Amino acid sequence: MVTNGASGSDDETMTREKLRDTRYAEQRAAAKILGVKNTVFLGYEDGYLYPTLEVRKDVARQIRIHKPDVLFTMDPTFRIGGNYINHPDHIAAAEVTLRSINPDASTRQMFPELWSEERLEPHKPKALFLMAFDEAATAIDISEVMETKVKALLAHSSQLWPGAEDMIRGWAKQTGKAKGYKAAESFRIIRFDEPPGPPRTPRVRRKTTASSRVRRGAQSRSRRSTRAPAKRTPSRRKRAR
Repeated sequence: MVTNGASGSDDETMTREKLRDTRYAEQRAAAKILGVKNTVFLGYEDGYLYPTLEVRKDVARQIRIHKPDVLFTMDPTFRIGGNYINHPDHIAAAEVTLRSINPDASTRQMFPELWSEERLEPHKPKALFLMAFDEAATAIDISEVMETKVKALLAHSSQLWPGAEDMIRGWAKQTGKAKGYKAAESFRIIRFDEPPGPPRTPRVRRKTTASSRVRRGAQSRSRRSTRAPAKRTPSRRKRAR
């Protein structure tokens, strides 16, 4: 965990120190449920996080120590979803994670003291999973581990509200619906152990201006004027006479 979670309460009787200890205990309990053997707390103040060089170096250090195959993080470009405003710490931590892939944890001459003094070799993961909520994201089937996920979530009791469990289950059900999964999570997946694909070229929509509408109107009238006039035939009433 990058931050200490000490800002997440509206309780007048709560202190930052007490909440910090509570959040650490909750995180350890949730990690145990998920089978995580070691949880690292960097201790930065909750709500005050910025992607500074100091934070980047601390995260790069942990990646070089533990050498993960996959990194999970938020998408730093995600700001607003429905009536939810993304937490600034989520954005900052996600930005730091991306910088760890290039260049902080993967390049020897970035933070060279990590190698020269701490003997931590550079490391680049095989893949990055960014949390995503759009239709282009990849849905991952979590049906078999959904109950474990919910149990770990409930360990964070200081951050929950009535209906939180139902909301999480509803999200997972909705995410998996299109793929026929009982429950799913969605990610944008970037793989680094494969050759890079061609860059996507965004489609440029032509802007409609007043002059272009006039030109199209003139062209349409011109086409109509070149057509031979339709030959009129007498009506049945006139032919009968």
